[in-house]
This record gives sequence, structure tokens and C-alpha cells, in this order.
Amino acid sequence: MKNVLIISASPAKDGNTDLLSAQFKRGAEEAGHRTEQVFLRQKKIGYCHACNYCKRPETAGVCAIKDDMAELMEQLRAADVIVLATPVYYYNVNARMKTFIDRTYADFMNLKNNEFYYILASADPSTESIDAAVNGLRGFTVCLDNAMEKGIIYGVNAGAHGSVRDAKAMNEAYELGKGI
Repeated sequence: MKNVLIISASPAKDGNTDLLSAQFKRGAEEAGHRTEQVFLRQKKIGYCHACNYCKRPETAGVCAIKDDMAELMEQLRAADVIVLATPVYYYNVNARMKTFIDRTYADFMNLKNNEFYYILASADPSTESIDAAVNGLRGFTVCLDNAMEKGIIYGVNAGAHGSVRDAKAMNEAYELGKGI
């Protein structure tokens, strides 16, 4: 049994990113894994100040900003599997996801040996249009010790709220979760 942490950056409750994430979660739970889903829209996460407080010997790994990120870092360190789910805005991850990723800077060196899955929802009908966003997520995981990319869900043609419900990506998300 693995600990699965799903980070959803969707600003919209039950939006396409959340719907795909829920399917992944359902599959992982049916496979016997422990899951936890975090909705970044419910968290207070400030921007990294690049102050390097977290790099000083006396405060190593601790961010100077006191918000919900400390709790999220604990959840990340406890996870075996991390799912990063984001809508695609202007061919990249949205601001919530990018801010979350930037804020891992304080202690990213302690994120080790994790399996990563990416879930992306885009209004564009082509998977190629999502490649820049996928590369943004890869830019994060390449900095982590022994991060393993295990799968990507491309929720394309998902511009309207809930439009992904009838897409094949819903079943793909379920099956990917179930196959952990």
C-alpha cells in the first residue's frame, strides 16, 4: 500500500482538473492505496521571497513565510506518490501550481524517491498544446532526488466547466490511479 497525495490547483470546485483528480483517487483507493487530496484554492500559500532564510544553517529547511505550506511540505515528505493536477492557462501550469512548486524550495531536497503523475486539463483539443505545461512540471521533478514520472493524463478539449465528464481522460485517470 502506498501513500498517494493529490495536489489540485483548480480554482473551480468540481472543475475539470478536480474531476480528473477524483477519478485518479477513486482508482487508487480501489487498488488499496491510502489517498489524500489537497485543493490549493483552500490553502493560503504566499509567493517565495527568495530570501534564503531556509538555507541558513540555523533555519535550514524552514521557510520564513508562515502559511499553509509547512503543512503541505509534511504531507509531501510522507507521500510515496504525488499527483500534480493543474488546469492549463496560456499553455502552462496555472499560478497556484507554480506558486506551490516555488514554495517547495525551502525543503525540496527532502523530497526523495517519489512517483509522480501529472493531470492537466486544457481547453485546447490537442495534447501538444499541453507540452509546455508538462515541461514545467518536469522542471520541478528533475530537481528532486530519484523522482520517477509514472504517467500523464491529458484532459483536452475541456474548456467548459465539467466538460471533461464525457471525455476518455476520465477513464484514463481512473485506470492510471488503479494501476499504481
